[in-house]
Amino acid sequence: MKRLSIDALTVRIPVGRGDVVHAVTDLSLDIEAGAITALVGESGCGKSIVASAVMGVLPPDAITTGTIRLLARGTGSDRCALGTDRSRVRTDSTDTRLPAVHADRDPRARERTDSTVLNSADETVDILAGDHSYRGRRIALVPQSPSTSFTPVRTIGSQLAEAISALGTAHTPADLIERAGLSPTALDLYPHELSGGMAQRAAVAAALAGDPEVIIADEPTSGLDRARTDQIGKLLRECADHGAAVLLITHDLGHLIRADIADTVAVMYASRLMEVGPGAQVLDDPWHDYTRDLLAALPERGLHPLPHPPRALTNLSEICPYAGGPTQLIPQRQRVIRQLRPPC
Repeated sequence: MKRLSIDALTVRIPVGRGDVVHAVTDLSLDIEAGAITALVGESGCGKSIVASAVMGVLPPDAITTGTIRLLARGTGSDRCALGTDRSRVRTDSTDTRLPAVHADRDPRARERTDSTVLNSADETVDILAGDHSYRGRRIALVPQSPSTSFTPVRTIGSQLAEAISALGTAHTPADLIERAGLSPTALDLYPHELSGGMAQRAAVAAALAGDPEVIIADEPTSGLDRARTDQIGKLLRECADHGAAVLLITHDLGHLIRADIADTVAVMYASRLMEVGPGAQVLDDPWHDYTRDLLAALPERGLHPLPHPPRALTNLSEICPYAGGPTQLIPQRQRVIRQLRPPC
């Protein structure tokens, strides 16, 4: 079930002297409950700006168009509580706008009832309208640098307790830290006493404090070794399997291939989506030249240099070097591919 809908999002950031950063251009993407959608691409292509837009923390002078809508938790048998586990089932969808490439992880989940499911009607929250009451409660962020996002002079346990109190949930710091796979002794540690992997897990624990429907994980494995990266990926997969809609922003394609955790992969280049489709299919059989080049640059696939240097987003031209002109997204079966725009 669709939980977060980004439709034609464009973000422009003026930087003075008439220059404008084309941070995001006409981006449309649906984030499904019970699934991981991986937004991948080179550093500096605009991925983290998407996270900032969803969380309502863009620079104050940023100019945005398009919509970001959150479909909140509601009634009925098409809801799945975050505490309900669901088995992974990969099934192609027939929606071709931007494909939802998984089925409900357990068809019987639509018949389940759970006391934790809200009894109010579904409502849509217009995120760009400026009401940010959804933050923490409905959409939570796992930041790029968790060790610096915690207050350095307070223990992890006290900060988790504060988050629980502010969000009004029934959790305890102990159950959050256990769910994140950390020892209870981590509650007594200060942020500087955590390893990189422990800090990331503590950040996930904090994100879970409000029982969010959507988790935005912005480069959560950056700087981690392979073992710690796999641990964080497994933890995010567990969050999705318990019903959360997870947007995983990453440039670590090797991890996605190795761990097979992404239901959908969306490939971003120079502020625009290039290809969107079922995760395993996009990574095994890419259709867009840029996706192929990005995968070929991995060490395990030959370490081939990218044919085009990363593009600066300031005053970005509409001419795509891969197409030789202006482009548009075209649905093709279970994927969406950016192609040369036909002449008028």
